[in-house]
Amino acid sequence: MADWNRRKFLIAGAGVGAAGLLSGVAAITLPDLLAAGRQRPLPPKSGILVIVSLYGGNDGINTVIPYADNAYHDARPDLAYAPEEVLPLDGQLGLNPALKGMSGMWQHDHLAIIRGVGYPKPDRSHFRSMDIWQTASPRDPVSTGWIGRWLDTSGDDPLRALNIGAVLPLMAIGEKQVASALSETIPRIPTGITDTLTALSADDPRDTPAMRAVRNSYRATAVTEPEFGRVIKGVDPTAAGRNADVDSLSAQLDVVARCVKAAVPTRVYMVSLLGFDTHADERGTQEDLLRTLDEAVTPFLQQMRNNTYGRNLVVMAYSEFGRRVAANASQGTDHGAAGPVFLMGAPVKGGFYGDEPSLTDLDDGDLKSTTDFRDVYHELLSKTLNSDPTPSVGTGRRDLGFL
Repeated sequence: MADWNRRKFLIAGAGVGAAGLLSGVAAITLPDLLAAGRQRPLPPKSGILVIVSLYGGNDGINTVIPYADNAYHDARPDLAYAPEEVLPLDGQLGLNPALKGMSGMWQHDHLAIIRGVGYPKPDRSHFRSMDIWQTASPRDPVSTGWIGRWLDTSGDDPLRALNIGAVLPLMAIGEKQVASALSETIPRIPTGITDTLTALSADDPRDTPAMRAVRNSYRATAVTEPEFGRVIKGVDPTAAGRNADVDSLSAQLDVVARCVKAAVPTRVYMVSLLGFDTHADERGTQEDLLRTLDEAVTPFLQQMRNNTYGRNLVVMAYSEFGRRVAANASQGTDHGAAGPVFLMGAPVKGGFYGDEPSLTDLDDGDLKSTTDFRDVYHELLSKTLNSDPTPSVGTGRRDLGFL
């Protein structure tokens, strides 16, 4: 390719600005993250973290159910589960009947339940509360996420963190780096385009910083696309809409499983499940959603148990807040505060962590938090990702002991 044409193309790319580049999909759209480097397999014994975001505010009280507490039945006379309906964990608490697979994990000591997880001065806004969880900054709004700050301090490999889906969550955004984004509906890059990107990514000392950012994004595509291309099959979006739900949690975790088995050098995967804002007719809706979670996570972790890399994998499932203790007039629950966080996988030491919140000693009708969510992150960063948690969660945090 002629030098003049190359530079003209890079200048055009730089001219669209970072916002334009970030509006696209996959590696080529993330120039701040995607730096030069050659592909390498994940080193043996590397910890892997899979983050499952349950958007909408899951009702933790009807997930980890205090079936032996009279206050539970008094607050939810028509919404409460009878003792014989739950999957018992001990003499006081039981899992929602939809969580049969996770009940089995509990029996094998590979499910940790962190109780009463929240943050000071809880906010009942979906958007603000999810921002707090994803930035790990309860007091002041910030523009970077806790995984993004980990990216900022852990190197420049463009494959370190991956969101399954084209829209990056706030947790994946750092000051200098961002996670990669991936969608099953993204087609493979044709050979001719690959050759062009290789030519465009060649070093040139005359490039401006903006042009270097564009060039680095092209170069990083040569790392990410072949690596993920061998485990992600291109899907015709129109056919996918008729034949398969490529955005389902099971499909997202299937992508993760194939990447892990292929030794893709990704340490953090992000997936999601929506629909937990159960203001009305909650029981059926929530059971369906929890069953979706259970039927996606359970076979995924069964696969991981038999894989060299998967045996070092931990799944965290969380929601932005719990629900209020009392049921509303529509057989649902309204936005609350603290709720449970689930940790699953072979490295997890099963059991309860954190104190069970009182159903009678409330904060304006909400459960009082007994565990700071940043302590959960602290242990995942220190034990699973083998990194200093301070840049992500600040000082004064501690491990809880579930790993």
